[in-house]
Amino acid sequence: MDVVLDNIDLQILNLMQSNARISNSDLAKEINMAPSAVLERVKKLEQKKVIKQYNAAIDPASVQQKLLAFIFIKSKEGFTCCSDIAQQLANIPEVQEVHHIAGEDCFLIKIRTADSASLMALMRNSLQKIPNILSTKTTIVLETVKEQQQLVIPKPVKAIV
Repeated sequence: MDVVLDNIDLQILNLMQSNARISNSDLAKEINMAPSAVLERVKKLEQKKVIKQYNAAIDPASVQQKLLAFIFIKSKEGFTCCSDIAQQLANIPEVQEVHHIAGEDCFLIKIRTADSASLMALMRNSLQKIPNILSTKTTIVLETVKEQQQLVIPKPVKAIV
């Protein structure tokens, strides 16, 4: 289901994405609308699942999650692999993302752990126990240059008067 967003919705999303804690009154001032109208629009964006949740961006190192790894996973089912494997991968707390991908492998997952020993333990204790996984290829990140969750929101269209 495609959601149609107008210029005001795009402005709200742009402002909220850069500061999810922006107050409703500040949001209303920024886009020159009544606070009640802005609040109604934000609620509609939440109901339509355009705004899925509000997050705090936490420094991984501050919570002992210094190691970032990406793991390519090949399953016995190949490209037609079932969502059961995807759900089992998603249920592992250290797995931050699960992507069903095209190509030689079936899944790409993003994992954060404390160190290489805890990554190895996770692979032995969690990944190895998932049936139908044929192989894994792990890439450990040495340095992160850019990591963000923000999306590029289209610029509002200028009205022609």
